[in-house]
Amino acid sequence: MTKTAIKTEFLCVKPRSEYAQEMFEHSMYKLHSCRVVWRRNGEVGLESITNRYDFTIRECGDDDWDIIT
Repeated sequence: MTKTAIKTEFLCVKPRSEYAQEMFEHSMYKLHSCRVVWRRNGEVGLESITNRYDFTIRECGDDDWDIIT
């Protein structure tokens, strides 16, 4: 039997709101990269690479976060 590796998807985000800025500085240690946990209906579940903060963003026009391309 052959094992197939599943590649982890990452998104880079930057804060837009004051709340997101607080989470970015204190829970994410100012690291932009996040692991994609799930995707559905235009939303993405993310986990910070510090494993200290899980959150959901809208792919098109989130109030708290921008996706960095």
